[in-house]
Amino acid sequence: MGLGIGHVAALAGYNVILNDLSMDILNQAMDVIKKNMGKGIERGKLDKAAMDIALKRIVLVADVEKAATGSDLIIEAIIEKPDVKCELFRKLHKICKAETIFASNTSALSITELAAATPRAERFVGTHFFNPVHIMRLVEIVKGLETSDDTLDTIKEVIKRLGKESVIVNDSPGFATSRISVIVGNEAFYMLQEGVASAEDIDKAIKLGLNYPMGPFELVDLVGLDIRLNVLKDLHKRLGEKFRPCPLLEKYVNAGRLGRKVGRGVYEYDK
Repeated sequence: MGLGIGHVAALAGYNVILNDLSMDILNQAMDVIKKNMGKGIERGKLDKAAMDIALKRIVLVADVEKAATGSDLIIEAIIEKPDVKCELFRKLHKICKAETIFASNTSALSITELAAATPRAERFVGTHFFNPVHIMRLVEIVKGLETSDDTLDTIKEVIKRLGKESVIVNDSPGFATSRISVIVGNEAFYMLQEGVASAEDIDKAIKLGLNYPMGPFELVDLVGLDIRLNVLKDLHKRLGEKFRPCPLLEKYVNAGRLGRKVGRGVYEYDK
């Protein structure tokens, strides 16, 4: 998600600093950005000159302090665990300028609770991008309890400049999209567990019968089964039994079948 956000931000004319745990991870991310931009050229969506200019706007920095100092907007896209996110934001608050806006790319976690980890709740907002970022048009802008109107206006303008459509939702479990998406995906796992149909046929039925662009198993493999499980656990805690994770999903995660990123999830992939 982070590399996808960097991709579209650089094409929109922003100077982008990508930060991760190591230069190896960052170099891999840059390779994916180049590959995805290359596909855009092949499809006539992008020209080579625009790609070259955008790539020059991206700087890779493994040290979070060097990456964040001087930045006007931080978009966090790390693991969906609130304690880990809060720890990062507390660290960033000490590093960044007072006017820097913090945005969390979370699909379900409370923006109000994340914002409370710092003294800048009025400059804290949720930006729920969708995967793959360079293709998906929507960004959910999530307003925390204390998110200011100025912060919302700034983020709306940024999202517009990225070429995306936005919707504004108030901070609530699962926002507008994840709440529906995880229910569909979880029910698909229950159907698979019960032997209703194969994973392939469930995906085919949802795509052709309900006109979804991807089947629920294709989507969870792309998103990551561990991420989906963490979201379900959070919503189960907040909203009750209808969000209880399917045991088969938990079994897949425990087996290390986390999706495309490891080469196997519901489906097997050629690495």
